[in-house]
Order: sequence, then C-alpha cells, then structure tokens
Amino acid sequence: MNQRVIKLRQKLAEAGLDALLVSQPENRRYLSGFTGSAGMLLITQDKAVIATDFRYVEQSTQQAPDFELFKTEGDLGHWFPDAAGDFGARVWGYESQHLTVAEFYALKGAMRRTSANGRPRLVATREMVEPLRQVKEPQELALMARACEITSRTLDEVAAVLEPGTTEAAAAWEIERRFHEKGGQGLAFDSIVAAGPNAALPHHQPSDHPIERGETIVVDIGARVGGYCCDMTRTVCLGKPDDKVRRVYDTVFGAQLTALSTVRAGMTGAEADALARGFIKKAGYGEAFGHSLGHGVGLAVHELPRLSHVSQDVLEEGMVFTIEPGVYLAGWGGVRIEDTVVLEKGGARPLTTARKGLG
Repeated sequence: MNQRVIKLRQKLAEAGLDALLVSQPENRRYLSGFTGSAGMLLITQDKAVIATDFRYVEQSTQQAPDFELFKTEGDLGHWFPDAAGDFGARVWGYESQHLTVAEFYALKGAMRRTSANGRPRLVATREMVEPLRQVKEPQELALMARACEITSRTLDEVAAVLEPGTTEAAAAWEIERRFHEKGGQGLAFDSIVAAGPNAALPHHQPSDHPIERGETIVVDIGARVGGYCCDMTRTVCLGKPDDKVRRVYDTVFGAQLTALSTVRAGMTGAEADALARGFIKKAGYGEAFGHSLGHGVGLAVHELPRLSHVSQDVLEEGMVFTIEPGVYLAGWGGVRIEDTVVLEKGGARPLTTARKGLG
C-alpha cells in the first residue's frame, strides 16, 4: 500500500495539489486496504489519514495500518475541519466523479472552518487514482485468475445442464449458487441470462422467460474473489441452431479471435476496438455492434483502460481488460462472446477459459 500512496503523491505534486480527499470505494480500498462501506482518505505529501465512523474503527486499524485513524461523527461538513485542520493544505482535490452535490457543498462549507492559512481552495479532479489501478500487481492477478477460473468452470457446468423450459432467472440463480460453492465471494455484477429476443438487449435482466430450443442464449457472468472481478460472456443454443444463428455467431466469434490474436501493447483503445469492429462491419452487421470492444477489470468490473472507438488510452503490459464484440438484432436476439484477458509478452492472454461454441 505504501508504494501506491507514493505514486499518488507524485501525481498530486504534478497536478499542483497539496491534498486529495478520496471517497470512491475502489480507490479507497486500493490505496489503504480498507474494505468497509463508509469512510474517506485524506492524503498529503506527509500524511495519510483514514476517516471513518465507530462501526469501522477496529476494522480500519487492522486493514489499513499505514493510515492514521480519525474517528468521524456526523456528516462530512461536521468532521472535516477537525480531521484536516492541521494539514496546512491550501489546495484540496476531490473526486468529482464520485462526491455527491450535497457532499460537495458540505465540504465547501467545511473548508471555511479549517485552520489552514487563508481559505483552502477546492479543485475538482478526474481519475487521479484510477490510472494507478490499470497495471495489475502479481497478487492482484492471482485473485483475478481465481475469479476467472470459478466463472469459467461454472459456465461450463451450467451450460451442460440447461434444458428447454428453464427460465432465465432459474439459470441465473444456479450460476450464483455455484459461485459460492466454488469459493467465490459472490457476483461481480448482476448476472445476465438473455434468451431469444431478450438477447438483443445487452444488459437484459433475467426474467421468467423460458429458454427454448434453437434460440441464442447470452450468458454474461462474473465471480468476485478477494474484491477482484471477472467478466465473461458466452452465447449458447439448445438444440440445432439455424443458419442465421450460425452466421451471426461465426461473425462475432471471428471478430473476437481477430482482436484476441492481434491486440498489442502500445495500441490505443480505439485501435484495439477497430480490430473487431472492422470484421463485423465487413460481415454486414456494423450497425448492430453498438457498444465498445472492452473495458478494464479489477476491483471494479468496469474500470480503465477503455477500448472504444474514441478511446486514446494506451494499452500496457500488465493491464487486464475484456474483449467482447457482439451483434444485437431487435426482435430476433443477439450474440456476444467475451473474455477477460491480461496483456503480457506483447499480446493478450485469456484468463477466462470456458468452452466456446453454440452447442
């Protein structure tokens, strides 16, 4: 954790910030190790404080031993002046993408009551900590590999026992149950099981729709281990798929294989996205691929880097992200195939290994 804070302090200096208030849960956990649901970090060049209430005093002491504890009472506007009053910080950054409007105004009012020389200035920041989380450390990769193993095994097992008439919701529950049985902490995100016309909805919520023979079934799932996520999608079909199902599936599969085999360190997210998008467009389904090729995965299921047609994020060794092209046709269904991969030795190595194929 100390090395992570040191890297953040370098970024604060470069940005002209004396201090940063960290409120985003994954950022808070990444920097301190604290897994509680409430608390903030106050970080300067020589101080690292975790501010949390009485429910988490013992937990924060155990999980964040490198941080000084400040026990909070009341809301942010009440406790902040006492917590930060002796910091001497003149320029405070805050995580503008996470702090609520109410918290911002409470913080703004609290700044008037700090003991720093003159009134401290608030500066909105974007993604100060998130870029540090992109390149995964060995212990992070080990947790993600375990999450991906559980996810892959579960999907293979559930796909083998799916029967016509099983509802999407029943299949989703079976997946979650098996995650826990295999040692996962539960879901990295709400499972997607989308059959038939529902498969045209990329983020469909499982319903009582019974699965039927011959239709595409998009299963997008991920287990969580040690706080770290997996994200994987397979599309399957019960019974014999017709020619259209095969044609769409082969298009998406070909696009994914193209991206998996050619994505390289040094590419931008837009360049990676184009690898699969061009394949799908050439097959005549360009308008039916409406989302990005992928996204980073880690403590959050969606994080940096972004692999979209406008992303200038540069891919680096050690980054973990998804490769997930899809085609969605309203009223008919859809196909998506997704793997979580780690970029190493220049190329992408899949961490998810569930069987691919319609049957």
